[in-house]
Amino acid sequence: MPSTMRMQINSDAGSVGLTSRPRLAPHVRLRFDPARNRHVLLTPEAVTVLNDTGAAILELCDGERTMAEILTELRARYDLVADDEVRLFLVGLQAKRRVEISRG
Repeated sequence: MPSTMRMQINSDAGSVGLTSRPRLAPHVRLRFDPARNRHVLLTPEAVTVLNDTGAAILELCDGERTMAEILTELRARYDLVADDEVRLFLVGLQAKRRVEISRG
């Protein structure tokens, strides 16, 4: 991601606090697409192809888990988890109305 893009959304990254509870928006579905051999986000108007990391994050976004719990689970699965990168990913999807984030 270019550094200019990061600077544009970095100020919003703090809006996803550790007590926030992210979830997929009601009109969005996370599915595995066998034709692409990838997870995708399905919306009425678009298909978003995800990498494995993005899919792992979104599988944990059920509206019940807090951001702290999601980060803990990701750390249990992976050697290196950059908290800010996870937050930026979710903020970007929130801006596209693919994710909803309830505050603590």
